[in-house]
Amino acid sequence: MSQIRADRLTFAYDGSTEPVFEDASFSVDTDWKLGLIGRNGKGKTTFLRLLTGAYPYQGTITCSVPVTYFPYQLSEAQMQRPAAEFAAALRPDCEIWRVICELTDLQENADLLERPFVTLSHGQRTKILLAILFSGDNDFLLIDEPTNHLDAPARACVRQYLAGKQGFILVSHDRDLLDACTDHMLVLNRRTITVQSGNFSCWQENQQRRDQFAEAENEKHRRQIKKLRQAAKRTADWAAQSERTKIGFDPVKEHDRCISTRAFIGAKTKKMQSRVRHTERRIEREIEAQENLLQDIEQTAALRMSPLTHHRETLVHLYGCTLQYAGTAAPVCTELNFSLRQGERIALHGSNGCGKSTLMRAILQTAGTVPADAALQISGICETASGLVISYVPQDASYLHGSIADFCSARKLDRSLFCTVLRQLDLSRAQLTKDISEYSAGQKKKVLLAASLLTPAHLYIWDEPLNFIDIFSRMQIETLLNEYRPTMLFAEHDIRFRENAATGEFLL
Repeated sequence: MSQIRADRLTFAYDGSTEPVFEDASFSVDTDWKLGLIGRNGKGKTTFLRLLTGAYPYQGTITCSVPVTYFPYQLSEAQMQRPAAEFAAALRPDCEIWRVICELTDLQENADLLERPFVTLSHGQRTKILLAILFSGDNDFLLIDEPTNHLDAPARACVRQYLAGKQGFILVSHDRDLLDACTDHMLVLNRRTITVQSGNFSCWQENQQRRDQFAEAENEKHRRQIKKLRQAAKRTADWAAQSERTKIGFDPVKEHDRCISTRAFIGAKTKKMQSRVRHTERRIEREIEAQENLLQDIEQTAALRMSPLTHHRETLVHLYGCTLQYAGTAAPVCTELNFSLRQGERIALHGSNGCGKSTLMRAILQTAGTVPADAALQISGICETASGLVISYVPQDASYLHGSIADFCSARKLDRSLFCTVLRQLDLSRAQLTKDISEYSAGQKKKVLLAASLLTPAHLYIWDEPLNFIDIFSRMQIETLLNEYRPTMLFAEHDIRFRENAATGEFLL
């Protein structure tokens, strides 16, 4: 067993005013199954890249074993070739027979290695790359969000597969995956970094206890600060009142006082003012202690949305509907019978390629929310309520670029409100001044979600809205949907989100 140690690690991207890491120190064992979590933009992927030596940094990182980063970056030429031809280029110590053994554990056939990589589904590509990753020896593996875009069966397979491995860091926002596959957690808190044994649920339970203790202690500090401020005010009032009597007096009413009394009153006032300063210093120390207690509490702001009410009860109706793209031999889905009523939040459920995104596209096209796609052929009945306003979050956010002001102008959004929502989704003020193209994948997705939340609509259609979104924001959005109960149709592979946020499922 060996360790990876970070000592006073400091790193910031060029041109950034905020460091990603500042004087961070911690250590992890290389035989752990380590889950790495934190808010979007806190540096999870950056830390993995620092371990590979991709960026210069200050401080020290000591790693006595070689590391390998996943996912592999493939060139366009490699995408056109079978994986068997480029596996050795990705992992030099890789042997095809070992890749085949790993594929068997992943419940896939070896013939996938002979098919052009570009023709495979997202799930098949991920499984092949994981098989290549685990076909070597003695490396410490850095696995960055392996289940994005994977359907439920593929996620279950990867979850079972990783549960039998060890010696890796797993970055994921999938709570089920972290619970099944990890025995330690590395958490990038708001200001500190902590390492704890146990899976995500163990960490969450312990964190809730720590937060409750910190809140209770914080309440004690608030009460103490209130008492100290009251005492300081009383003493200051007494000092001011005494100071006013130092000069001038009525010899009839104050017959026992003479001019020499002034020095006594001045000394008394000085002592009172010293007591006030001492109390103010105590108040400052109490406030500092209060801030330190709360520095790592994940306090999620309450989000808002403005769903509209339509005069019709049924907003979407499909009967005997078949969806097919022109030029393809087989339809994407056939004989769909489906109705969406006001107040329902329906999760589309099914394997990759079953037609979830296509169904959403058909509804958006029928309602006139997006331009008609000549390639998408709709037969049967596909109806939407007249005047239906739809707010749509697409699956891909990589195309976003430009300033926040430009984005708000194009979407006709109030910039101030939009920035407020982004702050509530934990984007820092410094991020709001950057070009959106510089955002992480999760932060770009939050831009689209914030725009949707600010758009009053009868129906919200979200296509895999949580890809790359951190765990804390997922729970924040779950709370929002359960509170405002918008009418919604969404596709999401996060099982816990579907269970907590949906009122029903439609299997494709």
